[in-house]
Amino acid sequence: MRKSEVLAAESVACLNKALCHLKDIWEEIGIPEDQRLQRTNVVKNHIKSLLDMMITEEESLRTRLLSSIEACRKQLDTLCLELQLPPFEEERGVTMLQQEKEIRTQVEMLVKERTQRMQQLKALTERDQDLCDTLCSDPYALDPNTVPSLEQLDGFRQHIASQTTEKERRHAEFVGIKRQIILCMDDLDQLPETSFEKDIICEDQEAFCLSKDNIASLKLLLGQLEERKAENQAVCEAHREKIQELWDRLQVPQEERELFSEHMVASKKKNLDALEAEGRRLMELKRLNMRNVTEAIRSEMAWLWEKCFFSSDQQQAFVPYFSNDFTEQLLGLHEAEILRLKQHYEEHKDLFEGVQRWEESWRLFLELEKKATDPSRFTNRGGNLLKEEKQKAELHKSLPKLEKKLKAQIDVWEQEQAREFLVNGQKFLQFVEEQWELHRIEKENEKLERQLKKSKQIEVDMLYGTAVRTPTKRRFLGTTTPSKARKVPSVRTPGRSKPPLAGLQERNKENMGQVTGLGVPLQSGGFKTLASPQCNFSINSVASTYSEFATGLINTVIESVQSSETSPRPLSPRASQTY
Repeated sequence: MRKSEVLAAESVACLNKALCHLKDIWEEIGIPEDQRLQRTNVVKNHIKSLLDMMITEEESLRTRLLSSIEACRKQLDTLCLELQLPPFEEERGVTMLQQEKEIRTQVEMLVKERTQRMQQLKALTERDQDLCDTLCSDPYALDPNTVPSLEQLDGFRQHIASQTTEKERRHAEFVGIKRQIILCMDDLDQLPETSFEKDIICEDQEAFCLSKDNIASLKLLLGQLEERKAENQAVCEAHREKIQELWDRLQVPQEERELFSEHMVASKKKNLDALEAEGRRLMELKRLNMRNVTEAIRSEMAWLWEKCFFSSDQQQAFVPYFSNDFTEQLLGLHEAEILRLKQHYEEHKDLFEGVQRWEESWRLFLELEKKATDPSRFTNRGGNLLKEEKQKAELHKSLPKLEKKLKAQIDVWEQEQAREFLVNGQKFLQFVEEQWELHRIEKENEKLERQLKKSKQIEVDMLYGTAVRTPTKRRFLGTTTPSKARKVPSVRTPGRSKPPLAGLQERNKENMGQVTGLGVPLQSGGFKTLASPQCNFSINSVASTYSEFATGLINTVIESVQSSETSPRPLSPRASQTY
């Protein structure tokens, strides 16, 4: 049993007890029955009235609860619709009061959620409007009077973040372009003229509209200024080159050049004006110094002729070079020619430098070849001989490679230019072949010269005898070798009693070995002439001239060799001695 039912039973018992008590009082007092009935009716009516009033109040409470539940349900449905949430599902089996409280609590929560979303939407809308004003873009497509969903708010936030990043990027780009524009205007000595330029230079950076059109206009303005600046720089550079050229030709003192050094670096408007003024001054000075300027151009022209490998015919083709009538017309011809030569050199600079490298390598190769024939190089103790031989081998290997590379470049050039590439008036490859051929002929001439020299030496040895030469041996520290002195055979004149060959044969008995050519080389490297024991004669008896004598002597030696082959003689014990 519920406590409320127990309490109701107690209330009934209390009412019964009160009525019994009243009854006892009435009996004791002696109230008649009709008055008792009346008094009891009053008590009943009073209790009934009180209970009816209480019932009415409770029924009113029930009605209010039902009304509240209905109103909360409607509001809850509306909130769920606005917030784009699923319908609220009520809990079954609960009392009316619990139901009303649960629905009312849910309504309060959704109202709070709606308020928060609207506040966020308002803040994002204000931020978006600021970005739109700065970037000149369209607002985000979201109704500010409608409760947004969570997904819409997230999308709005991402849009704001993207727009903020874009603003920062454009602002950084604007600041960088503005800085470059200011520098360009400063170099051009230019002030802002249009309203757009004034907005860029003079207005606050934060107040500038960072629209795409404005950024594009900024880039266009910067491009125009940079183009003008580049034109100024090109003009200034041309003036500088002309001024430097005139300084060199007119031999302007260094002190005077240093006073003008400021304008030889910068390219501002004032520098351009100063360069133009200096150019006019030098041109006037050039006109007054026609001869010196022409001769300076001729010196430069000679240098370019050498760099471009012009032949003498190509050089003499420029007739004004040899004229001594120094007029303004002659100077103009020289200036036009030097300009043409410079352009020719610059167009074919790679080829000319390649040819120059080949000539330098070829010159070094010839020098090393010449050193290779120098006997004194064997006395070197610093390792230069090995280095030179290695360097010569590398050059001998690299020269053909360089020639092959130059040939490919020349072929391409001749195809493009439709004419031959000449060096010193002839084709380069033909020139290279001639150099190799001249080198080969020179080597052959040197070989023939050595052979001729050797033949003459043989003739002298035939006439005067062979001096045995042995390599000088190195002595080691702490050792001593007794020096051996060898007597040099004395030559007798034809007027003496003993013929020269007979005396030579007696003194050179030990110089016997293998027979080669016209003499017999010793084991130690000496050379011995052969003669028959029966051949005793004087020079006057053989020939009247040296050549006739040598011819007769050679024939005599040949006969001696032939006779020695038929009757061999034993070697002298001294023939095997090492000198």
